[in-house]
Amino acid sequence: MIKTKILATIGPACNDDETLAEMFDAGLDAARLNFSHGSLADHMVALERVRRIARQRGVPVAVVGDLCGPKIRVGRVVADACELLAGQGIVIQRDECDGTAERIGTNHPAVVDDVAVGDPILIDDGLIRLRAKAKTADEIECEVEIGGTLRGNKGINLPDTAVSTPSLTDKDLADLDWAITHELDYVALSFVRDPDDIYELRRQLKERQCEMGVIAKIEKPQAVQHIDEIIEHSDAVMVARGDLGVEMDAARVPLIQKDIVLRCQRASVPVIIATQMLQSMVDSPVPTRAEVSDVANAILDGADVVMLSAETSIGRHPAQAVATMNRVARETEEFLARTSALREHRLATSSLRVTWAVVHGAEVLARQLGANLVAVWTESGFTARLLSKRHLPQTIVGLSSNERTCRRMGLLYGVRPLLATRPTVDSEMLMQLDKALDEQGLASSGDLIVVVSGTHLHEPGATNALLIHLVAASTSD
Repeated sequence: MIKTKILATIGPACNDDETLAEMFDAGLDAARLNFSHGSLADHMVALERVRRIARQRGVPVAVVGDLCGPKIRVGRVVADACELLAGQGIVIQRDECDGTAERIGTNHPAVVDDVAVGDPILIDDGLIRLRAKAKTADEIECEVEIGGTLRGNKGINLPDTAVSTPSLTDKDLADLDWAITHELDYVALSFVRDPDDIYELRRQLKERQCEMGVIAKIEKPQAVQHIDEIIEHSDAVMVARGDLGVEMDAARVPLIQKDIVLRCQRASVPVIIATQMLQSMVDSPVPTRAEVSDVANAILDGADVVMLSAETSIGRHPAQAVATMNRVARETEEFLARTSALREHRLATSSLRVTWAVVHGAEVLARQLGANLVAVWTESGFTARLLSKRHLPQTIVGLSSNERTCRRMGLLYGVRPLLATRPTVDSEMLMQLDKALDEQGLASSGDLIVVVSGTHLHEPGATNALLIHLVAASTSD
């Protein structure tokens, strides 16, 4: 089993039993439902299929619901396409209209208020570039700086504009309610600008009495400016390089990615690297060398999760894309094991000192004694998350009686989730642990394992026990 987790987007190309089963067998760990595309009925079919196949294979699989966020898009265009030439003028108006090469509308009327004269306006991932030259109450007069084919519903990026639209749209709230009703494990918030966006999502979840994990998607320059506080208040962070590379100089994106990964390591927060990791495999059965290097370097930097988007949702080779990701991760992890390339990472916060000391001790013992594995009993998954960020050479078995906690541990590097109830008596706990490990084929009689536990498992920060344990003879005969 590789330690890096693979998150794949479910879409028309893989939303059938045979393809999804192949993706599971190729190494799929978590599934993403992208609410920017498809209907809730489509997502319901995908969710039921993912969970059914996961049950058949006896593995907990995290499901992530990815909210659209305040994405600004071009309105409808006559014949769905027109040509814009460099140097020509074009008007963006407040009201909807049938777009032409001379005039278009958007799905966000307030864009006319938000954009200032001189601001750049990027369309279709920056392939078309406009510049605001003048404004009236209901129109922006623009000059085309880089022309191209303009199509309806293409995305608009405003890198120098403070957009007034809220972080959670009405559609997002409806999608959030659906995600809560169907017990998804994480919700990803798109176009995070500052910590207030995370606070608002937390407020909406609390109002709905839900403790779903929150993933902050970093795809705007404003988020980079507030990155430490965003990390602090998120359950995971996604470096979404698509829009980030449009909204700022693409040459800065690799360095920002490395910086965010390092900050997440220090904060013990899982980090996901996303967008175009194996983009050529949308059409080709094999990736480019540059794409393979991109995936490997993300893992070398310390990413917990690597994500597939179009490669699996609409691509021609979804299972092969997962298999390729798995193969690159395995080779990279073997290199890391040989070279010990990852530096020791220390938790920045001074809170939970006892838990952190136990986790540090578990790492030292596991490495120095050459333990076969590390087992951690956890109700919330927090201690497993801390251990995950140590990037141990051993597998970490995360045991919890909470099924959702098990699924959420599916995004933690190197963690094998296992649903189990911890007895209150330590001797019984170790007997049950031995039996569970034996049944899963994870340990054998005489194996040396490090066990992390607590005397009050239902209390946050109660992890206070560290045991060196020899697995007893099998009880399964």
